[in-house]
Formats: sequence, C-alpha cells, structure tokens
Amino acid sequence: MSGNHGVDLGSAEKRRTLWIVLWLNVAIAIGFFIVGYFADSNALLANGLDNSSDAIVYALSLLALTRSRTWKRGAARFSGIMLLVFAGGVIADAVRRFVEGSEPGGLMMMAMAAVAAVVNLICLRLLQKMKAKDVNLRAATTFSFNDFISNGGIIIAGIIVMLTGANWPDLLVGIAVAGIALWGGIDILRDAHMDVHDEEGTEHHKGDEFGR
Repeated sequence: MSGNHGVDLGSAEKRRTLWIVLWLNVAIAIGFFIVGYFADSNALLANGLDNSSDAIVYALSLLALTRSRTWKRGAARFSGIMLLVFAGGVIADAVRRFVEGSEPGGLMMMAMAAVAAVVNLICLRLLQKMKAKDVNLRAATTFSFNDFISNGGIIIAGIIVMLTGANWPDLLVGIAVAGIALWGGIDILRDAHMDVHDEEGTEHHKGDEFGR
C-alpha cells in the first residue's frame, strides 16, 4: 500500500515463498481428494477444493508480484469470487449427502486433517514473515489462515463421527468451511476495494465495496 514505496515486491524471497506454499497446497489438495473419496467425507472434499483454489491464488500471486497495482487488485478480486463460488459448491454437496446419506470415516478424517494442519501452519508462518504485503499477498495469507482453522474443525468432527457413527458432524464442518470461504471471499473483495481508495487518496463510502 502507500507505505510500500521502494520495496521490491518481486523479490526472490517472495517468489520462493509463494512457490513453496503453492506446491504444498497442491500436495494437500490431492491428499484431501484421495482420502475424502475413500472416507466418504464432505469436509475433506471441501478442504480439497479449498486448497485447490488456494493453489490457483498463489499462482496468480506469483504472476502479480511484478505487475501493476491494478492488475494485482484484479487478481485478488478473482480470488475472492473463486472463494464465493467454491462455497456454493460445498453447500450443494452437503445438501446432497444429507438427502442421500453418507458414512464418513472419522479416523481417516482426523489423520488427514492433522497432516494438513501442520502443512497449513507452515504456509501461514511463511506468508506472515513476508514484509510489505500487497493486496494479493494479503489474500494469500487469508487463505492459509482459513485453511488452518478448518483443519481443526475436521479433527473435532472426526472424533464425533467415531463416537456416534453419524454423518452430520462431517456435513456441519463442510458447511462451516464453506462459511469461512464465504467470509474470506467477501473480505478479500473489500480489501481490493479499499486498496483503490488508498492508491487514489480518496475516502471509502459504505456500501460501494463491489462497485469499483
């Protein structure tokens, strides 16, 4: 933002960090999809979709590092909209599983979520260490924080599933992950909007977050 003058946002350190979190998210997304399929878990599949969208965002962040501020805002907005779409898909799948029924595997849910929590914590710490983050890098940090929180929810759901044999904890966490994604998407779109005012030195007017 306005305090970033003279900072090389395309530095080798930032590129290296984003490449690391990109590939970590690709690996975790694949793990979520595989384990989620065999565990019949909406929550795991939801997180797989979430991490896939994250990987795309990190790729956009890499492209945005050396581009204009306007381009970066566009990439951030794309990220935010992607999260909103993702949230809708997860909720639809949860409704389908509620109607048709499912038998999630609690132990597999817990194991996968524990591994993902460690990986997402690493990603979050790497991103938090980056200085003078622009709007796109702030979006990337939001994604990793959301992922870490949702992993904890899956572990709790896995315990309840093991104790009760019910599928509602898995569906509840899946919807909660969608809710986190929904909030994160809105927050990213607001941040991109505020960045316009910061660049232009103008004041924000309530209700026009999505108008520019």
